[in-house]
Amino acid sequence: MSDIITLPAPPRLAIDGQDDTFPVARVFCIGRNYADHAKEMGAAAEPLFFCKHADAVTPLNRLPFPPETEDLHHEVEMVLALGEGGAIVASGVGVDLTRRDLQAKLKAKSAPWEIAKAFHQSAPTGPLRLGPPPTAGAITLSVNGEPRQSGDLSQMILDPQAMLAELSRYFVLGPGDLVFTGTPAGVGPLHPGDRVEARVEGLPTLSFEFQAETAS
Repeated sequence: MSDIITLPAPPRLAIDGQDDTFPVARVFCIGRNYADHAKEMGAAAEPLFFCKHADAVTPLNRLPFPPETEDLHHEVEMVLALGEGGAIVASGVGVDLTRRDLQAKLKAKSAPWEIAKAFHQSAPTGPLRLGPPPTAGAITLSVNGEPRQSGDLSQMILDPQAMLAELSRYFVLGPGDLVFTGTPAGVGPLHPGDRVEARVEGLPTLSFEFQAETAS
């Protein structure tokens, strides 16, 4: 017996300072995990979970600008990489790209956010660093050299271990899972041609830019 199709290889993230890579299986995200971001979105500071598809993750530093949006937003986040038993084996920096205009329309209908959050290459992610994640330190994002987001990891409502404990109530976590841990205040729009630099103190920097044209 053989498969009638060939599945694409999973996205792979570089490991800082090594030749090894981390293959991505699933992507879990947490919203409203920083009170100041929840406030700017007009929502209660009550963390909630959602998912992106594996093909949302990309290590590329030049991306097509996503289609079907007039209001694409950046959300810088620390990312946890999980191994056997759902244990944290590495961490890095990611950006949760969000079609904010579509999200607003879906929220108004009490509909799922998937097309606003889980589109192709909607989770640019930098190299991972092995070991436990930082528990405090600056988390920032700039666009074309202009500071946009600034916070501290210590401001998270659910810290990494509490987050995984909560997620584990609903999912069996395991090797290849990524967890985006939430974003501080200051989210805002991106445009074709923009250059993004995202940082978490103690982790490799994530930098990428959009092509000047919107993807077809």
